[in-house]
Amino acid sequence: MEMEARATDDCSVSERPPSPSLSVTRTVIAFVRSDRRAMVGSILFLLYIAIALLGPSITLYDSDSPNLAVRMQGPSWAHWLGTDRIGRDVLTRIIAGAQVSLQIAVGAVVVALILGAPLGALGSYLGGAVDSLVQRVMDAIMAFPSLVLALALVALAGPSVIMLWFAIAFSSIPRYARLVRSGVLAQKEREYVYAAQAMGQSPMRILLRQILPNIMAPIAVQLTLDFARAIGVEAALSYLGLGMSAPYISWGTMIRDAQDFLEVAPWLAIFPGLALAGVIMAFTLLADALRDRMDPRLRRSLSTLGQSSAISHADHPRVLGS
Repeated sequence: MEMEARATDDCSVSERPPSPSLSVTRTVIAFVRSDRRAMVGSILFLLYIAIALLGPSITLYDSDSPNLAVRMQGPSWAHWLGTDRIGRDVLTRIIAGAQVSLQIAVGAVVVALILGAPLGALGSYLGGAVDSLVQRVMDAIMAFPSLVLALALVALAGPSVIMLWFAIAFSSIPRYARLVRSGVLAQKEREYVYAAQAMGQSPMRILLRQILPNIMAPIAVQLTLDFARAIGVEAALSYLGLGMSAPYISWGTMIRDAQDFLEVAPWLAIFPGLALAGVIMAFTLLADALRDRMDPRLRRSLSTLGQSSAISHADHPRVLGS
C-alpha cells in the first residue's frame, strides 16, 4: 500500500502543470521561431537593450573626452567606428546615444499610454457627453502633425527629459484613446460583462478586471510602433537643435554635427544613421509580427489564402519541363 501511495504521489508530482512563467517563456520562444520578422526584430531589440543598459562601461573610451592626436580617423582596431572632429570615439558616443534614446522613448510611450488609455476607456464605458467631449479633444490633437506639435511644445517650454516625454507623447494620446475606446465598445456588450453586472460588480471593476485584459492585443502592437516613432522623433528634434543638450548625446545631434564632414569623414554620419535605422526597424518588425499573431481576422485570412493557394496548385499541377 505504501508503494502504491508513493507511486501515486510521484505521478501527481510529474503531472503538475508547468508554472505560468515557464509557459509564457515557451510561448515567446515559439512565437519568435515561427516568424522571421520576429526573430530578426528580437535579435536587434535585445542587442539595443543590452547596449543601452550596459552603456559606456563596455567601451574603453570616455564619450566626451577629446583626443586631438587621433581626430578624424577612420575605422581601425583602436577605434572600430572611427573618431570625430575632436578625437572622440564614435562607437562610445553611439552607445551613449542609445541610452538617451531608450530613456526618452520609454518615458514618452508610458506617458501616452497613461494619459490616453483611461480617457478612451472612461469615455466609451460612460458614453454620452463624456464620450463626445473626449473624442472632440482627441480630434483637435490629431489635427496637428506629430513632429510639428512636438517642435512647438519643445520650443515653448525648452528641451528637457520630461518636456521631451510630453512633447513626443502628446500626439500619441489619441491613438491609445481610440484603440481602447473601440475595444471597450466591442466588449461591453459581451455576455461576460452582463454576467459580471449580474454578480454586482462595480462598473470600474468590470472595466479594469474584465474588459481591459481582453483588448490588450492592439495596445501591445501600438506600444511597439510608438517606441520606433518616439526614437525617430527624438532624433529629429535633436537634429533640428531642439533635443537634449550636453552632456546628453543623441544620434540626431551626431548626424547633424557630421553633415559638414560628409566628404572627408562619411563614417561620422553613416554609423549613427545605421544605429537609428536598425533600432526603428527592430521595433517595426516586432510590431508587424505581433499584429499578424494577435489579430485573429488576419490569421484566418492568411490561412484561407494559404489553403486556396494549395488547392489551386493541386488542381493545376505543374508539368515537368514547362
